[in-house]
Amino acid sequence: MTDTTPSILGTPGKPDAPVRILIVDDTTSIRSMLSALLSGQGYNIVAELEEGNGVMAAVRQYKPDIVCLDYQLPGRDGLDILREINETTPQIDVVFMTASEDADIEGKAADAGAAGFIRKPFSQTHILAELNQVCETRRQSASAKTEETPGLAAPQVQHAYNRRNVVIADDNGSIRLLLKGLLVSCGLTVQQSVGNGKEAVRAAQTHQPGILCLDIDMPIMDGFEALPLIKQVSPKTAVVLVTGNASREFVQKGIALGAAGYFIKPIRPANIEGFVKKFLGQ
Repeated sequence: MTDTTPSILGTPGKPDAPVRILIVDDTTSIRSMLSALLSGQGYNIVAELEEGNGVMAAVRQYKPDIVCLDYQLPGRDGLDILREINETTPQIDVVFMTASEDADIEGKAADAGAAGFIRKPFSQTHILAELNQVCETRRQSASAKTEETPGLAAPQVQHAYNRRNVVIADDNGSIRLLLKGLLVSCGLTVQQSVGNGKEAVRAAQTHQPGILCLDIDMPIMDGFEALPLIKQVSPKTAVVLVTGNASREFVQKGIALGAAGYFIKPIRPANIEGFVKKFLGQ
């Protein structure tokens, strides 16, 4: 019989551990429903919180793998918390939950690093499917055994173009870490990870990568500003936009500037694998 208990990759010789989840929502009924539902599916509920001010302390205390995080919380809103989690503990995934009717909130959450997104009211099937997807992404990324490396100043020697080399440019540490794991699992080599468009141009010139994953909303120089400069210094590089915005206008602007495609946040392994296979002609 197949074991369907959600788990994360364990250390060699030890069994995988159940996924640890912190639930943050100001509605008692939602906290109770999520706790009962997820516990019944084999998840380990480490704590439940009803307001935003104590979330980071709980993250440090309980060290969850995933935080189910409501947006509109008393004390501190979920979007602000999401950004801090991704800045300080990028290995933790956040499933963002909201009843907000703001049409842009999903894109904002994705750009802030949310690994999953749920609009309220949601069904039990919906939340389980989203969590299963997040866990599968974690497993595939972790299987590559990669660690986050800082975007150090690139060496002066320019490398030859290599189709299997990659540069990642995103100001969100969790997204850099996730992309690196998934790309390495596809057989590619991540030469450098950077946090702004200016560093992306420098890294492209130095490494001449086959693929450069380029976030749009970055400090110093955004992705749209960096894209034509990247194509100028490394013409063979396939620039893939990484974004929470999939509007037709956005996509057309990226293509006009030279983008070869785009990955929509939250990042999903199937999208990465499909692009890489097509790019390598497999």
